[in-house]
Amino acid sequence: MIVTSGLTLFGIGLLAAAILGIASKLLYVKEDPRIALIEDNLPGANCGGCGYAGCSGAATAIVAGKAPASVCIVADGETSAVVAAIMGQEVIEREPELAVRDCSGGTRAENAFHYEGAMDCRAAHQLYGGTKYCPEGCLGLGTCVRACPFDAIHMGPEGLPVIDPTQCKACGNCVDACPRGVIHVSNLSARLLHLNQTTDCLAPCRQKCPAQINIPRYIEQIKAGDFDGAVMTIKERNPLLVTCGRVCPRPCETQCRRQHVDSPVGINMLKRFVADRELRSGEHLPVPCAKDTGKRVAVIGGGPAGLSCAYFLRRLGHSPTIFDAMPALGGQTRYGIPEYRLPKADLDWEIQGILDLGIEARMNTKFGRDFTLESLKEEGFEATFIGIGAWQASGMYAEGEDLDGVMGGIEFLTAHALGQKPETGDKVIVVGGGNTAIDAARTCVRLGAEVTLMYRRTRNEMPADVEEIVGAEDEGVQFKFLAAPARVIGDENGRATHLEYYEMELGEPDDSGRRRPVKKEGSEQRMEATLIIPAIGQKPDLGCLYDDSEEGTCPLETTKWQTIVADPDTFETAIPGVFTAGDVYTGPDLVISAIGDGRKAARSIHYHLTEAAIPVPENTQKGMIPYTLFKEIDQVERRERAVLPHLCHGDERTCSFSEVEGPLSQADAQAEADRCLRCGLVCYDRDEVADSPTKTIS
Repeated sequence: MIVTSGLTLFGIGLLAAAILGIASKLLYVKEDPRIALIEDNLPGANCGGCGYAGCSGAATAIVAGKAPASVCIVADGETSAVVAAIMGQEVIEREPELAVRDCSGGTRAENAFHYEGAMDCRAAHQLYGGTKYCPEGCLGLGTCVRACPFDAIHMGPEGLPVIDPTQCKACGNCVDACPRGVIHVSNLSARLLHLNQTTDCLAPCRQKCPAQINIPRYIEQIKAGDFDGAVMTIKERNPLLVTCGRVCPRPCETQCRRQHVDSPVGINMLKRFVADRELRSGEHLPVPCAKDTGKRVAVIGGGPAGLSCAYFLRRLGHSPTIFDAMPALGGQTRYGIPEYRLPKADLDWEIQGILDLGIEARMNTKFGRDFTLESLKEEGFEATFIGIGAWQASGMYAEGEDLDGVMGGIEFLTAHALGQKPETGDKVIVVGGGNTAIDAARTCVRLGAEVTLMYRRTRNEMPADVEEIVGAEDEGVQFKFLAAPARVIGDENGRATHLEYYEMELGEPDDSGRRRPVKKEGSEQRMEATLIIPAIGQKPDLGCLYDDSEEGTCPLETTKWQTIVADPDTFETAIPGVFTAGDVYTGPDLVISAIGDGRKAARSIHYHLTEAAIPVPENTQKGMIPYTLFKEIDQVERRERAVLPHLCHGDERTCSFSEVEGPLSQADAQAEADRCLRCGLVCYDRDEVADSPTKTIS
């Protein structure tokens, strides 16, 4: 029995061996020798940062065509080239990537409560959202440190992760481990393309900035003496920092938390300080650009929106060409802002730095006359941006405004900028209350005229910058408030001699929130004038968009305000591949708004060209984040705000077009930067005051 059983088992074993032998002949799969060869050339870290099970898994994936030759995050470019050669491929150089922390809170972010034993960020986040009052900031428990396989992260003294760029391989393990999204892997293009999101560490000033400049970072860099670093931080969002340092009305400062202590930080004067420092050096700091894509984009209009769009397209690797109807680039920063506010030599220097990146400009070339959307396509442009501004002056709606001696504000400033020397005579009346009106009035003062600025509301309702109003007063401009034009009276030669006007009084607020001016019946009066300048508004001239047919059709959708309709998130018009931004889209607005929207349009064009779809994050920050807007700021010492020095005074100021204001000194700039509270979402720097109570901010 035992023998029989043994023989049976022996027979079964022989049969199984025979079957396996036959199967091995039939099913044998020879391993591709390239797998071993590639694995031998990989660093052997077996870190898993590539997403595969060690270097063997990565090598197998490369040979199977499931991963690129550059999949190894530890390998250098030479190793990737060797692996690519084994596969008969060529490695395309990619932009360097690095893990970046987006939080400035740390120990400054107040604790809501302490956990017993939950010393992991993910666990703490699941328990009531974590320990901090700030709902988005770093929890500081170091989960990212433990997740990093390259020892590239450690917790710094401020309770925030510090990333060592020499060790970081951009594997993304820290990103996956962080429950708050505080860390992300980024490269140059990703930074340029990023839109503010509500989960970002956004100080109120940064939320308000139309260009989304990282204001706290560049102020901190100025404070530390890293002036070049501050310039490069600004240039990630704004290529016209010399210009904006002079003409920006500083919406960011209206949200500065410091104003609830004493006065806002001089954010714009700090921008001007570093911008002028680069300007006076005579050399532009090197601006990195992505590798050329070969994609050509037509940019119609060389004002702030067009220059910004072209600049960011070039930095993303594309090839923009600017078309402009005027003899020089700059749009209304050149032709609408007088020399005493923005010297044209400084503007030329700034624009040349943009062109030097490799941007072509074709001047004296008018859209609708010298080229069309169709001709641009035929020339090989794959996308088009329209940023033609708002150059058409609005009328006064007053009888006789077509007489000689009546000249629109932007028309007057443009003629003067072109050197045409418009005649002012002795008595000029400027009608309006915005910056264009102020600029026209102060220009006429410098041309030797006696100037009266007429405005239908009071000084408190004037939309012009307060500093510009004060400057006009200092230079002798007379103000006639609560007055509105009724008709222009001319002589027998058809030339204006007087402006008849009504006295006004303020009624109920209108849609803008300002009290509506109401005419006083029977209050007509006359004022003598040799030149009348209406400066009460501007609108785009869309005549260039219409074809030559009898119907005069326009291929784009437009509004009753003569602006172009576009998607508010992507800036794409009714024609696919045609985008817009700036005053032709919004109507007359700020230079900084045109710059910000020009970048956003460039972002959309980039995705249109490279991915055929334009992503817009659902949590994109559009308005102010309510919980960050508290007004009670504790434990901060009061300190005086810096004041910009004047470069000229008296007759030198009013009889020439020399620049009036100068930049801060280095000492004053660093002292002003030191006033910044380094705000995050809810955190800010407090002064160490003994026995001071700590207020809870929620």
